[in-house]
Amino acid sequence: MATPLMPHATAAWLVENTAITFTQIAEFCGLHILEVQAIADDTAGEKHLGRDPIRSNELTQEEIDRAQSDPSHGLQLSERPEQTTRTKGPRYTPVSKRSSKPEGIAWLIKSHPELSDAQIGKLIGTTRNTINALRDKSHWNIANIVPKDPVTLGLTAQRELDAEVAKAAKKAGIAAPVDDRIDTDREALLEELKAEREAAARAPEEVVGQIVGEKSGYIDPNSIFRS
Repeated sequence: MATPLMPHATAAWLVENTAITFTQIAEFCGLHILEVQAIADDTAGEKHLGRDPIRSNELTQEEIDRAQSDPSHGLQLSERPEQTTRTKGPRYTPVSKRSSKPEGIAWLIKSHPELSDAQIGKLIGTTRNTINALRDKSHWNIANIVPKDPVTLGLTAQRELDAEVAKAAKKAGIAAPVDDRIDTDREALLEELKAEREAAARAPEEVVGQIVGEKSGYIDPNSIFRS
């Protein structure tokens, strides 16, 4: 049997706002009658904020009226309950990373002043008040905030940051900054591989020279330090 999206919260609302029996509420919400009793007596382990099933399109007033007039009537869930989808608002950030948000915001303000508050809010998942507090240095913890790359902090993705920076640069009529870290990393990697190949090429010659020296009774003192 289908149940409301938030059964405990729905049960709390029905207890508070209707004369429906605990048995009817329990059956409709998929709960044990003792759970409904605990909600009614305010002895449940967790306090539940009531959720109106009429506003969420999970029940009609007519269905509630019918259940109140007939205690044997089982409440019927509406065919199309409201689906809760998150389409707007700041992105969700794990609790473990929320304390890093001010550092990421400060870095964006300092490194990309062309970004608007709306763009920063979209990237980091924060409010205009927090951004403004960091802009004008009035944030309560401003003395301890060190700007850090939000990508490194795991607050946003590099691709998303690049897209917003490019969009802001185009709107401002300036050239978008070029991230040359990829080229630098590539050059460093090539140098490292080159050094490894040269070391591997020298290794057999040094080993052979050492073996020959040992057989002839002469050991190159330099080979001791090389080894």
